[in-house]
Amino acid sequence: MADAASRLVSVAEQLLGAPLPVRVRAWDGSQAGPPGAPVIVVRNRRALRRMLFKPGELGMARAWVAGDLDIEGDLYTALGAMAGLLWEHDDEGGGRSLADTVRDPAARAAVRDLIRLVGPPLPPAPPREEVRRRRHLHTRRTDKRAISHHYDVGNDFYALVLGPSMVYSCAYWEAPEEGVSLETAQRDKLELVCRKLGLKPGQRLLDVGCGWGSMAVHAAREHGVSVVGVTLSQEQAAFARKRVADEGLTDRVEIRVQDYRDVRDGPYDAISSIGMAEHVGAERYLEYARDLYGLLKPGGRLLNHQIARRPQQDETAYEVDAFIDSYVFPDGELAPLGTTVTMLERAGFEVRDVESLREHYARTLRAWVTNLEGDWARATRLAGFGRARVWRLYMAASALAFERNQIGVNQVLAVRTPETGTSGLPARTRTWNT
Repeated sequence: MADAASRLVSVAEQLLGAPLPVRVRAWDGSQAGPPGAPVIVVRNRRALRRMLFKPGELGMARAWVAGDLDIEGDLYTALGAMAGLLWEHDDEGGGRSLADTVRDPAARAAVRDLIRLVGPPLPPAPPREEVRRRRHLHTRRTDKRAISHHYDVGNDFYALVLGPSMVYSCAYWEAPEEGVSLETAQRDKLELVCRKLGLKPGQRLLDVGCGWGSMAVHAAREHGVSVVGVTLSQEQAAFARKRVADEGLTDRVEIRVQDYRDVRDGPYDAISSIGMAEHVGAERYLEYARDLYGLLKPGGRLLNHQIARRPQQDETAYEVDAFIDSYVFPDGELAPLGTTVTMLERAGFEVRDVESLREHYARTLRAWVTNLEGDWARATRLAGFGRARVWRLYMAASALAFERNQIGVNQVLAVRTPETGTSGLPARTRTWNT
């Protein structure tokens, strides 16, 4: 009988209807597949049972998180090779549709061979890091639970990944030089937001989804504004409050554990929402936009920094990514840029500027992965083996997605323009980039 690796490659190619672009090393030490290609390590039969009972991305993710499946060599190269099979699979690409697979006798035989190779077909329990998927309700209770799952991993773990800036959104490189550090690029991003908002001493800023307080501290210290930062994460709030105190800014910065829908002490001169709107959900987005509009004084500005996906021909067919929803951002949803702009306009905003930072986010994510891999032993001690593997996979895969224009990130500057039509913006807005 053929060795395990050869059988796996044969089965995979039968199911995919295309050559396997990676090499496979199986639990029996055997190897098969194109020489010199990235190596997928199948450590045990349990990895196959996971993929058999949950075909596709989620089954592979479970095997990865549990350590049953691994990659030898460069993670980006391997994910890039596999992307066409897992995330970009379509009939035009020369692959096989599910219907074709079901009808093909050879493919059905391959599945039977896989079952024989797997052994007793008992579905393994999902890794404990997996969140049970549910309908995206986006109530105050479910949003708080989702935020806690992602952000209450431990401040020390995030400090390891993010670096001293503690900014969990894309940095901004004003120049392409390789010598510019992540810390400098994050500071420049915060300054860019402040310039777009036109912050002046004495103004009030609401920072929605304030994270570990980086934007609040920067705006208060560098621009003399008073800031209210809101987050649903207890751990973030504790870290941010200490940071504010250490900076001597307690008279100008207040950090609250509060849902943005419960903020009642407007009006504010400006609102920043940086990497938070992805958690709002499509059904709640207009409510989100209207709430922020109502919290601004006439002439006040909103800077909405948000990840966007590519639009689909049939938007009703959009489904949240199974791995991201189950392991990373429960209840997170991405919308096309055009949908976001439309919702802001429906809420009453005048959208004045849109800037894409797609390439900046790819570079940021690669820097975070470097930080994580550079202190891997400590990362696993802080967050646990499975959770650290979740973060490594999602950040590396996301970097590739940004690089390939599968997702983007945009800063949308909007104004609550008064009836007089005076927006308060310069005639040439991009002066903040010079």
